[in-house]
Amino acid sequence: MDNMLEMYLYETNTLLDQLDELLIEAEKNEDFTTNDVNEIFRIMHTIKGSSAMMEFSPLMEIAHHIEDLFFYIRENGLDALSESHKNDLFNLMFQSTDALRSEVEKLENNEPLSTNIDSVITDINSFLEKISGKNASAKETGGAASDAKSSSAQSGPLSPDFLPEGTYPQYIKIMFEEGCGMENLRAFMVIKALQEMDIPFLFYPADVETNSDTIDFIQEHGFYVCPESRELTEVAVNVIKEINSVSSFEVLDHAAASAPGENTAEKPKEQVNASHPSAVSAPASGSASSAASSSGTPAKQSLISVSLSKLDSLMAIVGEIVITESMVTSSPEIQNLKLDSFLKSTRQLRKLTDDLQDIAMSLRMVPVSGTFQKMNRIVRDMKKKLNKNVRLTIEGENTEIDKSIVDSISDPIMHIVRNSMDHGVEPTTEERIAAGKPAQAEIVLSAIHTGSEVIISVRDDGRGMDTVKILEKAERNGLLTKPASEYSQKEILSLLMIPGFSTNEEVTEFSGRGVGMDVVKKNVESVGGIISITSELGKGSCTTLKIPLTLAIVDGMEISVGKSIFTIPIANIRQSFKAEKESIILDASGNEIIKCMDEFYPIVRIHDLYNIETDITNIEDGILIWVEASDKSYCLFVDELLGEQQVVVKPLPAYLNNFNIKDSGISGCTILGDGNISIILDILNLYLVSENQY
Repeated sequence: MDNMLEMYLYETNTLLDQLDELLIEAEKNEDFTTNDVNEIFRIMHTIKGSSAMMEFSPLMEIAHHIEDLFFYIRENGLDALSESHKNDLFNLMFQSTDALRSEVEKLENNEPLSTNIDSVITDINSFLEKISGKNASAKETGGAASDAKSSSAQSGPLSPDFLPEGTYPQYIKIMFEEGCGMENLRAFMVIKALQEMDIPFLFYPADVETNSDTIDFIQEHGFYVCPESRELTEVAVNVIKEINSVSSFEVLDHAAASAPGENTAEKPKEQVNASHPSAVSAPASGSASSAASSSGTPAKQSLISVSLSKLDSLMAIVGEIVITESMVTSSPEIQNLKLDSFLKSTRQLRKLTDDLQDIAMSLRMVPVSGTFQKMNRIVRDMKKKLNKNVRLTIEGENTEIDKSIVDSISDPIMHIVRNSMDHGVEPTTEERIAAGKPAQAEIVLSAIHTGSEVIISVRDDGRGMDTVKILEKAERNGLLTKPASEYSQKEILSLLMIPGFSTNEEVTEFSGRGVGMDVVKKNVESVGGIISITSELGKGSCTTLKIPLTLAIVDGMEISVGKSIFTIPIANIRQSFKAEKESIILDASGNEIIKCMDEFYPIVRIHDLYNIETDITNIEDGILIWVEASDKSYCLFVDELLGEQQVVVKPLPAYLNNFNIKDSGISGCTILGDGNISIILDILNLYLVSENQY
C-alpha cells in the first residue's frame, strides 16, 4: 500500500499542478476553451477513479461533483455560461482545487481525511443548479431516481428495458473470481479500461465506484457492460480478456436479457444513462490525451517515475566510486612506477567515472518551472484580495536545478513574491499613473545558469524601498552596530534580513517586505546559496538568489595549513595571490586588512582561527585567497594551494552536533584520494566566527 499511496500522491499532485496552470491561463484569457473543459473533465475523472480505488472518499466525492459539472458544460457548450457565471466558475474551481490539495496534504502528513466536505459539495451543486436552471423539485426527482436505482440493483439481474430502443444490440455479463473482494472497484477498473479505448457504452450497476452495496449484486448476478454496437462489443471483449480477476464473461443479445418477473418500470432509460454521464463518448485518459488536447497530435514519451530516496542512494554510491577511483590512481604504492598500460586504464576509468557522475547528477535535476508556475496562483489570489492590477512574467522556467534544492527554495521564492505584491507594488493604479508608470504593475521571476550555480531573481517595478526610513527604524529598534552615517545602501538593505525587522507599520494578512526575510535568508543559505537585495526608490526592487546546482559533489580548491587539509568551494573564490608585508595595514581595531581592486578587505588567518601549528606565519611566505559569500568578502591566509579537485560532500558525524561544529565555519568533509579527510569550509560562517573571535 505504501508504494500505491506514493504513486497516488505523485499522480494527484501532478494533476492538481496541471489544473492550477490551466485555470490561471484560462482566467488570464477570461474564458475557457473547449480543450480546457475536456482537460479539466479528464483530470477530475482520473482523480475520482484513483481516489475511489484507494478509498479516499472526500477526494473522490469532490472530484466526482466537479466532473458532473464539467460534463454539463461540455454537453451544453460554453455559450450556456454568462460572463458572471464564468467568473463564479473560476472562483469555484480555485476553491475546489484548494480543498483537494488540503486533503492530499493530510494524506502526506498521515492525518485523517475530512469527515465533512458538505460546504464544498454544496457550492458545486448550487452552481450546477444555477447554470442548468434546476430547482428543488429536480433534486427530489433525482433522489427518487437514485433510490429506484438502488432498489433495482438489489432486486435481480439486468433487464434490457433500460437500454435505448434501436441501439445497444448486445451486452456483456462479467463475473469476477470468487473471493477476489472489492468487486465494485474491480468493475470500476473495467470501466476505466474501456473508456481509455474510446468505446461508447453503458454499464450496470451504474454507481459501482461510489456504492459498496453493489458488491453483493455483482457477486450474485455479475457486472453488465453494454457497448453501442456489435463491432464495439468485439473490441470490448478483447479489452475485458486482459483484465485481472475476471473469471468469465458472456455476450448476450438484447432480446435474451430480460429476467422473468423483473419490474422494468423501476429503471427508467434516462436514469442509467445519466447516472454516469462520462460513460458515453468518454475521453481517453493519460498523457497522450493531455498532449493531444494541447497540440492536436498525441506525443509519446518514455518516462519513468523514480523515488527520490533511490536517487539519493545512487548519488551516495557514485560518490564512493569517485573516492575509490581517486584512491586507486593516487595510491603511494604505485607512485614513480612506469606502468603505461595501467596509466592508460586509469585515464579511461577516470573518464567513465566522470560520465557516470554527470549522468547520476542529471537524474536529480528538475526544471524550476514547477516552483515558478505555483507563483501564478499566489499573484492571482493576492490580486483579488488587494485589488491590485499586476501581471507575473516568468523567464527561464526550463532552467534545471537539483531536486532537493528546488524543494528548499520554493518557500523563499513564494515569500519574496508575496512581499513584492503586498509592499512593493503601489496600492492604487492612480499612484502608478501619477509616477509615469504603466497602470499594470509587473513582477518578473527569472532563472539563468551561470557555471556551477543558478541565479534566481524576483524584481518588480513598484515604489522601491526608502533606505532612509529603513535606517531610521533600525536605529529606533537598536539594530545598528555602527553610526548610521557609515552605512552604505547595500548594508541598509541587508538590515531587512535581520530577525523581526519589518517596514510595515501595521499587521496585515500578508507580510510586508522584510517580515520573515531572516527565515528566507536562512533557508537559502542552508543549501549553500546567497541572497541580496537591490532597490531604487520610486523605480522598484530586485531580490537575487544565487543557488548551487547541486549539494552532493562540488568543485573545490584543496589548501593546506600546517598538517591540516581544507577544501574551499571554487564558487566562493575570486582570486588567489601573494602579498608583501608592506601591503598589509591595520584598521582602527588592530585587525589586518589589504587593498584589492581599490577596496579594503579584512584578512582571516586560518592557523590563528583554529589554533593550528604551522611554520608559515609571515604574509609573504603563504598565500592569500580572496573569497566571497553573500554580502561578506575577505581574504584567507593559508600555507599553500594543493590544487583543484572535485569532491564528494559528506555530512559530519551526528555525534559532532553537540559541539556546534557547523557554527565554527565548517560545512562538511570529504575523503581525498590518499585516504585523508579534508574539512570543507563554510566561507560565510567562517567570517562571522572570525569577527566574534577578534
